[in-house]
Amino acid sequence: MSDRITSLPGVIIHESAWVDAPVDIGEGTRIWHFCHVQSGARIGRNCSFGQNVNVGNDVVIGSNVKIQNNVSVYTGCEIEDDVFLGPSCVLTNVSNPRSQVNRRAIYERTLIRRGATVGANATIVCGIALGRYSFVAAGSVVTRPVPDYALMVGNPARRVGWMSRHGHKLGGPDGEGVMVCPESGLRYRESDGVLRCLDLDEDAPLPDALATGKKEYRQYK
Repeated sequence: MSDRITSLPGVIIHESAWVDAPVDIGEGTRIWHFCHVQSGARIGRNCSFGQNVNVGNDVVIGSNVKIQNNVSVYTGCEIEDDVFLGPSCVLTNVSNPRSQVNRRAIYERTLIRRGATVGANATIVCGIALGRYSFVAAGSVVTRPVPDYALMVGNPARRVGWMSRHGHKLGGPDGEGVMVCPESGLRYRESDGVLRCLDLDEDAPLPDALATGKKEYRQYK
């Protein structure tokens, strides 16, 4: 077993958590009760891991990632910045697991791109990518690659609309094909099945004025 790390500069590690050496964890990250971070993991700044989160060997996680209780991020998964993983969602790394067949050398890659949300109890089948700012509804089972901003619902999950960067389902387009987020006012347009924001590059951070919610979700209905 690797040596246990109990403290890192600028990182909060609960006394019940187990962090194996060597790891790379950015300043401001918080690792709470009964978590296990395995050796070789690389984790960015200002992340939050809720109770009973497991991070596998050599997993790469970006900055400002929020992982809720009871989630395992297995070897082969890569998570970019600003991703939200809801409670008890499931990630995998072998499409055809058999106890008798050792596939540790051929784990499949699952990529969750910047700003994506995976809802509580959803399952992401391995070997696919979730696009930037996509939104997987609670309890859904995703079996195919997901486009940027797609709202995915069901088992197997299907795209039922587009979600804004702020997590609101976009309404129908106006005469110029523009859809507007009710919270941020940011404008979006679809072209050939691809949605893009007209006002802010997908890789740009949110302006400070748009980075804090001011009303509950239902107030925008």
